[in-house]
Amino acid sequence: MNVIGGSGWNLMRRKEVLTTGEVAKICSVAPRTVSKWFDTGRLRGYRIPGSRDRRIPRTQLIRFMKDHGMPLAELEGNVTRILLVASESSALTDILAKVDRYELQIASNDFEVGMKAGDFHPHVILVDVQAGAMDAKEIIRNLRSNPSLTATRVIALTGTTTNGQKRTLLRQGFDDAISAPYEFDALIATIENATDLIS
Repeated sequence: MNVIGGSGWNLMRRKEVLTTGEVAKICSVAPRTVSKWFDTGRLRGYRIPGSRDRRIPRTQLIRFMKDHGMPLAELEGNVTRILLVASESSALTDILAKVDRYELQIASNDFEVGMKAGDFHPHVILVDVQAGAMDAKEIIRNLRSNPSLTATRVIALTGTTTNGQKRTLLRQGFDDAISAPYEFDALIATIENATDLIS
């Protein structure tokens, strides 16, 4: 299910010094988390003279990521990690496979969701809330209680959804909802909008 392509070079590959925002996107955490790593000395870097802005040398980020078992794929290209939670995933898999910068994993039950989310550190989790074998409310509750997934965006995949139903999903903890049929442009736009929130 790995759909990482060779195209789409990321500026971060060429940059030797990164901002805290760039590091946050690479590590899939909130920028304040990177600032905390910096301020406690866990992640080495320097401050811009005359400002509070921090800069992290790429070599120091690599060392930090290796020490903490983080995947280095983000430093090699513009990759968005997506976890698809669905009992019947073939149609959505075909759509997502068309985008060469997406790395996709699939979870087909509640247990796999927790295990793969913790190991894979996805930027976006797509949850089919209609899948009868899974409890969407329990899934979102567990995801939102995991501090390592603070920056992860969770999108509900639904049938025809009214504004009231969408508001209910947002109250439950989803960041957005998209209704079937899942057209390519609409699905990709929803994913891109979600990842813009953590860039």
